[in-house]
Amino acid sequence: MQTNPPLAARDAELRELGAKPDGPPMMTKLYRRAEARLRKLQKNLKHGGADSTGDPRQVHELQVHQIELEMQNAELREVRERTEALLEKYTDLYDFAPVGYFTLGSDGTVRQVNLTGAHMVGFERDQLVGQSFRTLVCASLRPAFNSFLKQVFAGQTKQSGEFVMSGKDQRARSVNIEARRSVNRHECRAAVMDITARKEAEDKLRVSEVRYRRLFEAAHDGVLLLDPGTRKITDANPFMMKLLGYPYDQLVGKELFEIGLLKDAAASREMFSKLKRDHQVRYEDLPLETQRGRHQEVEVVANLYQENGRSVIQCNIRDITQRKEAEDVLRRNEALFSALVEQAPYGVYVVDSTFRLQQVNRTAQPVFSKVHPLIGRDLSEVLHILWPKRVAGEVVVRFRHTLKTGEPYHSLEFVARRRDIGLYENYEWQIQRVTMPAGELGVVCFFTDITERKRSEETQRRVDVLTASNRKLEQEIVRRHAVEQSLKESEKHQIRHLEQSRRLEEQLRHLSRQVLQAQEEERKRISRELHDVVAQTLTGINVRLANLKKEAMVSTKGLDRNIDLTQQMVEHAVSIVHRFARELRPSVLDDLGLIPALHTYVKALQKETGIRVGLSAFAAVEKVNGDKRTVLYRVAQEALTNVSRHAKASRVEVVIRKVARSVFMEIIDNGKGFQEDRLLQARNSNRLGLLGMKERLEMVGGVLAVTSAPGQGTTVQAQIPLDDVRARAPKTRLKSPIRSKKVNVQDL
Repeated sequence: MQTNPPLAARDAELRELGAKPDGPPMMTKLYRRAEARLRKLQKNLKHGGADSTGDPRQVHELQVHQIELEMQNAELREVRERTEALLEKYTDLYDFAPVGYFTLGSDGTVRQVNLTGAHMVGFERDQLVGQSFRTLVCASLRPAFNSFLKQVFAGQTKQSGEFVMSGKDQRARSVNIEARRSVNRHECRAAVMDITARKEAEDKLRVSEVRYRRLFEAAHDGVLLLDPGTRKITDANPFMMKLLGYPYDQLVGKELFEIGLLKDAAASREMFSKLKRDHQVRYEDLPLETQRGRHQEVEVVANLYQENGRSVIQCNIRDITQRKEAEDVLRRNEALFSALVEQAPYGVYVVDSTFRLQQVNRTAQPVFSKVHPLIGRDLSEVLHILWPKRVAGEVVVRFRHTLKTGEPYHSLEFVARRRDIGLYENYEWQIQRVTMPAGELGVVCFFTDITERKRSEETQRRVDVLTASNRKLEQEIVRRHAVEQSLKESEKHQIRHLEQSRRLEEQLRHLSRQVLQAQEEERKRISRELHDVVAQTLTGINVRLANLKKEAMVSTKGLDRNIDLTQQMVEHAVSIVHRFARELRPSVLDDLGLIPALHTYVKALQKETGIRVGLSAFAAVEKVNGDKRTVLYRVAQEALTNVSRHAKASRVEVVIRKVARSVFMEIIDNGKGFQEDRLLQARNSNRLGLLGMKERLEMVGGVLAVTSAPGQGTTVQAQIPLDDVRARAPKTRLKSPIRSKKVNVQDL
């Protein structure tokens, strides 16, 4: 039997054969394992009778190396299989990881990307490889990303940053990028995590916190936050500070009993124990003491809940002082309401929202004496017991309408035959909707039995009718006496009117005679002028023409002078005729207008009488119609004629101006004047010129006023409306601005 050589001998042999027994420990271990396996095989062969030939040592080494190679191949196959399996797992983990993995070059170019990263930006992997990662970052954040990339390639530490990426046809995503430089320093691996949902949740949480804080700050109830472990206040809203009168720094850190909300520390511990057991505590009525010592009643609701993994107690405190006062007032009002209903001098009963009787006062109870039971019974049943079906139905409809709409109802007289007692009764009643003490709606009915009063009123009405009849008879008698007296007075009045009519008729006849006499005098004057002046002038012209004819036949000496004299006589006659025509109707008034006509007349008057006459007028007077201009001209002509004949004046002023919507003409002289009390008195005066001026002005709706006094001169004022007053308002006289003040023109 051949034994294995010792290890030292084996190593020497290996050196001789060129082997390296001092190789890596793994190879030595593998060699020993192969040698152990060979010994096992040799042992099996020995027992099987096998024999070996050749050099035993070489055979042994060859066999060991063969086994070693086989073992290495087996291990390599196993390692390859494990490696392929691990690679497959790594590839799956890499491609389907929930995070996008990008391998970026130093210039930001995408060199490798997993499926999640490609899906995140909406591109295929082959489209992303070679593309700049910067194009995937929002334009506004690209400078920040460039700085981020520089920091990644500047060191070995991992860099992290939040950016916004916008892929192909996808909405923008918020991402967190963590990147670290590779060992070769030419690449970096970036993990891109989609944090859009987290950002939206953070935004919502932030908005929720802002809203909560606003509600907390603006709440109209006091809110306290407490630590369950220490039982101390950790936060308080402004309303709570206002309610207690404590500033924030003095309120935080106190226990509830220290601010007067609970009686003592024991009560505080009891409340917290109950909170830990039930998670909610409610106190309907607790006293609360402010910093200044004012006591008030509050309602407290405490809740225990979890906030970010820790327990928090929230106490909502509501000031119910006013509510308590209102409840006291309500109780007093309820008692007062019941007392008023009970003590009212008329019948009162109350019906609730279910249409049942709730209260009937003592005055109303006799009306319901036949109804048992009464309180709590349906009003419809009660009314059908008291009244016929039709009447009861109408009353029920009234009650239900008022209960539904709130519209009150009032009846001054309700007459019907009672069903229960068989008698007619008369009531005055009204109903109104009210709020019952419990807060529900109801109807209150007020009624008064007016049967006796109506009977008394009927009797009184009959007495009043008889009294009124007697009064009418007395008034008729008085009226007849008054009519008789009125007839007598009317007869006397008619007699006076008849006498007055006779006097007026006599005055009219007298005035007519004066007018006829004046016309006759004017005709005589014109006839005398025509006879004495025009006829004589024309006769002289005729005689001269005859002489001229004879002289012309005998001799022409002196013919020219005689013709000149004859022409002068003709011109004189023509001027006289023109003067008559001008006095009758000046043609310049129709051809040129009122102002030129007055200038012509004034000039002639000054030349004839020597009186200085001033004339001023507004140009628009020419737009007045022809009748009114004629009246103004005649009034001025008559007034100036009176001045030249009677006033003995040295100066006259004629002024025509516009006053409001009328033409106002004023003629003032400095003559001797006259007595006003005899003015326009036709029976006592022969001043037909003034009467003529007055009549002319009244024909066109104008007015005339004359102011004069002995030694004070005379003022004649005429006013004519610009509009046709007669056509517009026949019975309305024009209001004149004429003043009653006397005008003194001595200083003109």
